[in-house]
Amino acid sequence: MKPRAWSSVLLLTPAGLLLAAFFIAPIGQFLQQGFLDREGGFTLSHALRLREAGTYADVMWTSLTISFWVTVFSILSGYPAAYVLANADRRGKGFWALFILLPFWSSFLVRTFAWIVILGRQGPVNAALLAAGISDRPQELLYSWGAVIIGMTNVLVPFAILTMVGVMERIDKTLMTAAGTLGARPVQAFFRIYLPLSMPGVTAAALLVFITALGFFMAPALLGSARETMITQLIIQQVSDLVNWHFAAILCLLLLAASLILFAVFDRLVGVSALSGTASLETGRQARSGANHAAYAISAAIGDALAAVAEMLGLSPPRTAGLALRTRIWAMFVVLFLVAPLLLLVPVSFTGNTYLSWPPVNPGLRWYSQVLTSPAWLSAAARSFIVALATAAVTVAIAVPAAFAFLRLSGRSASAAFALLISPLLVPRMVIAVSLFYVFAQLGLVGTATGLVIGHAIIALPYVFIAVIAVLKTYDRRLDQAAASLGASPLRTARHVTLPVISAGIISAALFAFIISLDELNIALFAAGGLQSTLPKMMWDEATLQFSPLLAAASTLVLAIMSAVVLLAARLRSSV
Repeated sequence: MKPRAWSSVLLLTPAGLLLAAFFIAPIGQFLQQGFLDREGGFTLSHALRLREAGTYADVMWTSLTISFWVTVFSILSGYPAAYVLANADRRGKGFWALFILLPFWSSFLVRTFAWIVILGRQGPVNAALLAAGISDRPQELLYSWGAVIIGMTNVLVPFAILTMVGVMERIDKTLMTAAGTLGARPVQAFFRIYLPLSMPGVTAAALLVFITALGFFMAPALLGSARETMITQLIIQQVSDLVNWHFAAILCLLLLAASLILFAVFDRLVGVSALSGTASLETGRQARSGANHAAYAISAAIGDALAAVAEMLGLSPPRTAGLALRTRIWAMFVVLFLVAPLLLLVPVSFTGNTYLSWPPVNPGLRWYSQVLTSPAWLSAAARSFIVALATAAVTVAIAVPAAFAFLRLSGRSASAAFALLISPLLVPRMVIAVSLFYVFAQLGLVGTATGLVIGHAIIALPYVFIAVIAVLKTYDRRLDQAAASLGASPLRTARHVTLPVISAGIISAALFAFIISLDELNIALFAAGGLQSTLPKMMWDEATLQFSPLLAAASTLVLAIMSAVVLLAARLRSSV
């Protein structure tokens, strides 16, 4: 093996060992419990239970249906916002990115709690309906299919936007202008050129949103009724309440199989590299061939049909500025949908009542005082911050060398390395959490900070890896060549040239890991232990008992802290 190949293997080794020991092995060890009886012998009784009880098939169908519609609404609402963000000038890009990233960085739990306030009987939506005379009594908006779809879509739209933006930014803008000079109406140019070229980003976003939605349990549990029960809620019940590891393993296997089948289809049609958000124009051209030819033909037919309708009605082609204005207006509605829950949650936290109401009455700091003087809340917050900092350090230390190694590889070895390093992104978090809990119970890591850091690092690794790759692909490698020509060793070049130049990107990647860890509930739900609760676990336990203004205050504090961290990181990046 050549020295360059050996160095790549060494750089990939830490990430490979982490994934092998605490991702691949735990999942395999746990899932095999689904085919073992109490004495350790092989059995299919647990798997056959799925067929015997139609309830589980119904719940799985509900999970797939909800995930599908959340994916559809996330893509349809996120595409215009991604388009505006990708095509804005430097100043406009900063404006749009601020309002799109603010919800992205905020806690899943915080945004879910906010929808309980908004859709509640005493919430602002019902207050507006009553004030407008549309309704004469408060409507039951919570605990419904619509509430679950709205809550999950609100959480996952930023994922869709950021994934699509990575591809849209690399589309040559002159192609649309060239189409216009050849007589294509703007609508034809969009459907025939821009949309097909952006499809790798759209399909990658759809995959990530669908798999993430399939593993959700917060929104269905807090916003839905029994009819909106998802498969992850049954897994939690089997592990926490019934301690039935065998059947929990079968349910996890069912969830994992659905995700892997979807990923296999995605890889066949688009290619796994699109998940990095850096698909090139060539990728877009390839999307027109093979299995995607039909999709391109449909897109082109839609554009031609819409243009023909406009011609029949005597409508002139819209000017670019007008088209951009309408797109920006739609994008503004999307941004408002994303940030409204966060803005409406804050006033509620200052109420003096013991129940949630809108508008807030008896304003005061009662609930903030209770949170900030509670030893349990302060202990959970301190533990969450320590674990988040450790997770960021560990993940960056592993992901940065792996990203350097990946960019040295090519062909099948590069595809294999990429698939391995993003694999936790393709497995529902609940499967990872339960598998780690099963192994941690044997290793004595349940209720330890070490166990939490390991679990959080597994979850955060793909995001950090992809973020570092995106930074390295924009790095001018001629700087390394210049340093080498002056006699610098590879290690010295990396230390004094490469890392300082890409340090801003590494800070952003570390911020990814920190925020993901600070908000991670799946791992904490099982591995935190009763006496080692984290902040998300404390908030979840409180919400499942009674949602009160105390949670609104805690959620507002978490939002403020995350916003401060994001602003500090932005300041650090600008000063680097």
